Amino acid sequence: MIYLGMARKKEIPEIVIHIGKRIKEVIQEKGLKVRHVAADADLDVEALRRYMAGKQVMGIDKLIMIANALGIDAGELLKYKNY
Repeated sequence: MIYLGMARKKEIPEIVIHIGKRIKEVIQEKGLKVRHVAADADLDVEALRRYMAGKQVMGIDKLIMIANALGIDAGELLKYKNY
């Protein structure tokens, strides 16, 4: 069978979506600005927004950089009832 369109994107794992929500929650709880967190994490604002929306999988290095920018332990972003 020949496909003439773009290949199907892989489904984003649930944990990636959860981590994005946790990042957003912490930013809101601490009253931070997304652009400041992105700058502190040495990330482009749009990249951070994609992570927060659960649209992009991040490496462990990015997870740690974001956690540091938020002033929390990276494990705080991973806390999830089902994992």
